[in-house]
Amino acid sequence: MGSGSRVHVQTLRRAKSMIVMMLVLLLSWASSSVTASVTYDHRAIIVNGQRRILISGSIHYPRSTPEMWPDLIQKAKDGGLDVIQTYVFWNGHEPSPGKYYFEDRYDLVRFIKLVQQAGLYVHLRIGPYVCAEWNFGGFPVWLKYVPGIAFRTDNEPFKAAMHGFTEKIVNMMKAENLFESNGGPIILSQIENEYGPVEWEIGAPGKAYSKWAADMAVGLDTGVPWVMCKQEDAPDPVIDTCNGYYCENFKPNQDYKPKMWTEAWTGWYTEFGGAIPHRPVEDLAYSVARFIQNGGSFVNYYMYHGGTNFGRTSGGPFIATSYDYDAPIDEFGLPSEQKWRHLRDLHEAIKLCESALVSSNATVISLGNEQEAHVFTAKSGACAAFLANYDPNYSVKVTFGGRQYDLLPWSVSILPDCKTVVFNTARIGAQSSLMKMTPLDNTFSWQSYNEETPSAEDSDTTTMEGLLEQINITRDASDYLWYMTDIVIEPDEAFLKNGQYPVLTVWSAGHALHVFINGQLSGTVYGGLENPKLTFNDNLKLRAGINKLSLLSIAVGLPNVGLHFETWNAGVLGPVTLKGLNSGTWNLTNWKWSYKVGLKGEALGLNTISGSSSVEWMKGSSVILKQPLTWYKTSFDAPEGDDPLALDMSSMGKGQMWINGQSIGRHWPAYVAKGSCGECNYAGIFNERKCRTNCGDPSQRWYHVPRSWLNPTGNLLVVFEEWGGEPTGICLVKRMTGSVCADIFDGQPTLKKWRSVSSGKTNNTYPKAHLMCPPGQKISEIKFASYGLSQGTCGNYREGRCHAHKSYDALQKNCIGKQLCSVTVAPEVFGGDPCPDSAKKLSVEAICSQHKVASMVSKMVECRLHGT
Repeated sequence: MGSGSRVHVQTLRRAKSMIVMMLVLLLSWASSSVTASVTYDHRAIIVNGQRRILISGSIHYPRSTPEMWPDLIQKAKDGGLDVIQTYVFWNGHEPSPGKYYFEDRYDLVRFIKLVQQAGLYVHLRIGPYVCAEWNFGGFPVWLKYVPGIAFRTDNEPFKAAMHGFTEKIVNMMKAENLFESNGGPIILSQIENEYGPVEWEIGAPGKAYSKWAADMAVGLDTGVPWVMCKQEDAPDPVIDTCNGYYCENFKPNQDYKPKMWTEAWTGWYTEFGGAIPHRPVEDLAYSVARFIQNGGSFVNYYMYHGGTNFGRTSGGPFIATSYDYDAPIDEFGLPSEQKWRHLRDLHEAIKLCESALVSSNATVISLGNEQEAHVFTAKSGACAAFLANYDPNYSVKVTFGGRQYDLLPWSVSILPDCKTVVFNTARIGAQSSLMKMTPLDNTFSWQSYNEETPSAEDSDTTTMEGLLEQINITRDASDYLWYMTDIVIEPDEAFLKNGQYPVLTVWSAGHALHVFINGQLSGTVYGGLENPKLTFNDNLKLRAGINKLSLLSIAVGLPNVGLHFETWNAGVLGPVTLKGLNSGTWNLTNWKWSYKVGLKGEALGLNTISGSSSVEWMKGSSVILKQPLTWYKTSFDAPEGDDPLALDMSSMGKGQMWINGQSIGRHWPAYVAKGSCGECNYAGIFNERKCRTNCGDPSQRWYHVPRSWLNPTGNLLVVFEEWGGEPTGICLVKRMTGSVCADIFDGQPTLKKWRSVSSGKTNNTYPKAHLMCPPGQKISEIKFASYGLSQGTCGNYREGRCHAHKSYDALQKNCIGKQLCSVTVAPEVFGGDPCPDSAKKLSVEAICSQHKVASMVSKMVECRLHGT
């Protein structure tokens, strides 16, 4: 065969293979176009043809580090989640117009791909308004200064900017094939955020804007549904959704839309000066079960992991650096044991009912005055029931399907086969943990540098007549703005002789203010979340001649919620008066004032490794203590292990912290939590003031230090202290489990019991108390054990009027020296029934210790057991 023939044959072969490849690709595309789809009906989100009850959780990527993301996502999956929900943070991604940032904690694509790798879906809340207790609600500050702009209304400059950023994110997701329609994990997107109340306030312009936002989003052709939360008039095909503590009675605005809960609040945020809120998991599980029994198809926990407001990202103002939110995964990335495990069990129970839930509407049967059964029956014969007791005070016995069931107050029992209770929202089978912050052996050797009050003659100051709004000058480049003016006192002023110094009064829009006269601190005032405005009113120690008045105004995060919050002010706006002079009262408001943005230490970069060497630091006995405006630095080596780390800042006042140039955030332990704290009953309507702790203590004492920010040796820690503190009291601590507890009742429903029944095994499965210490720790002591009528909660259990005398024996035998163990909760295990006519429980608290300690204790217990 000639060469021409061979070429011809090869060409034919290549053409044939290309045709085959094209056919394969075409078939693949046709197949994916059929299967890679997200739709909905009134009962479910339908993903690739499969109708689903979806459990979701919010994890905000900038509130943790990329090194934490895989573990957080895996814990979410292990907790029974199907979806990760996150906002997109405009001010993090476009810090200046047209200049984008998608690296490190803001690497959105990396975060979404990690979720995809874990086999979970994504709900992407593009917003781009996020609220979220995030600085300026997620809007970049430069947006405020676009000519003619008004936020979140029918305003062309705002709509143009919002459209541009939204399209930027959508195109980025498309380019990476991250929408489900392209084979990615994103099954839902959100435009705007909780706009309904704003629309109601502003009327027609708000209505026009919300319709524009919906039409704009749908026009971006993502191939997945869009939602608008708290937006009753969301236009088709956008789905309106619910946010809140309870959403069981919510109904979407069209019968063919699914009932979705985009924010089931797991707790609440912490504010500087406020107590720490906690939402009992029994109430959270109850609210979710009621939502599902009432036809809910999508639930998202806000937050599932709250994380940390690193840097100056917290909003409010006055939102704390911690954004723990009492979430199932705590700020440090550890499961909040009882909440995480109890919700995990709830999710499994719901999933057992899924086939019935997605294919039928509930039949509601009254079981009493405040009791109901919601029964779901599929054509396949699958049956699931939810038995609810809405009474917050009393347990009841109800009859359903010819059987009797005990319903605890304020609870829902789930029956995947309409017969067997596998879960009750108020009966917790999961262990709880008491966490401790253990000081490490790091002894910091501090150096100090004192920040002096600036001079109006400095080259980086600006002088103008009158008082100017703070953010207009700083553009939020710094928390700090100096207001400076001279007060000239004649030698014949009476106060110079009688000592009755004039009273300076300063009215400020907030958020905190330090008043200096001639370089000396005269006083400090600050506002709070409810009222950020403040007034300084005190005597001013003036002298004859020129007196330098310096007002250091401090922002503590920009507002994130409120009608046109972009117009709200900060800083000293006056009036400023001086009363008690020979001529009466002086009004300083319209005097010449000099302005300086930020601190000298900020300009020098004292918080960075390179900048910290630009000044001479005081060392040893010369270190400045308890003085305002002081910078401190030290170095330390990374501690061994992988326990989460934090700084105990209880000895300091207010300021900021950095590790190796990375900002941990604002510290303010001197702002003590006010309010009422006390007993917490899970039953009854919850609000953020119901179950609180830390009254009389700092709102935030410990500040998260991500391990990924540390080098093995030579880490630079820098603290700027505004008020004056004791740096020798700063301590690096690790977060560890101190003890684990369980409260297990006789006959408590368990998922294991259901598995036994469904597999045809015996129904007489006793519940078990399961205890587990974290890896690296083992149970070293049974601190408390009582089978009977014990009282109290984990950490303060006490025996009740009936107590089995062998309560400790089985636990000590089965658990000491082990990382995990279990004990059957039955009378014979504890030496017999101590009170036959009463419903009993086993309460146990076990101490978790490092391996060596646990091993020694185990041998001691073994000796005692052999001795008896």
